[in-house]
Amino acid sequence: MSFVLRAGGAALAFAALASCSVLGSSRVTVSGRQADCMARAMYFESNRSSRDGMVAVGSVVMNRVSSDDYPDTVCRVVSQPGQFASGVMSRRMTSPALPLVREAAVSVLAGERHPMVGDAEFFHAASYRAGYNNMHYVLVAGGNAFYEKRPPELVTQPVPPRPTEGLTR
Repeated sequence: MSFVLRAGGAALAFAALASCSVLGSSRVTVSGRQADCMARAMYFESNRSSRDGMVAVGSVVMNRVSSDDYPDTVCRVVSQPGQFASGVMSRRMTSPALPLVREAAVSVLAGERHPMVGDAEFFHAASYRAGYNNMHYVLVAGGNAFYEKRPPELVTQPVPPRPTEGLTR
């Protein structure tokens, strides 16, 4: 596991979370490596103060894992060249937000999804304006705009909506 931790207690707490997570009454096993990769995507791709943004990024990662168009593990999806922030797998993560990032990563791996992401497999910075006509936007959260690629005639939300926060637990 490559998390940078400042306190031994935090390391033990995350190790417990990464090895298994309790969601409802069922116990879900979560690999420490997959949790590390998911946390890295969330850390480098979202506003670390927005749980909704982190869970939305994680939801996109999981949508890609489920798709035949992308690799079938979190780490392989996150480490694909040109898909996520430069250095996502190698840069240091140092922030007071790391406990929130880690919690969100384990929660997404245990099954939580952002309720508005749906089938979206793409996102970009909310400030970016793309000139494509096949982008159907579903959410803006954590500084990112999330979208599905659709045939132009099926796009009903061609511009990013207003930011939405506070929908995840």
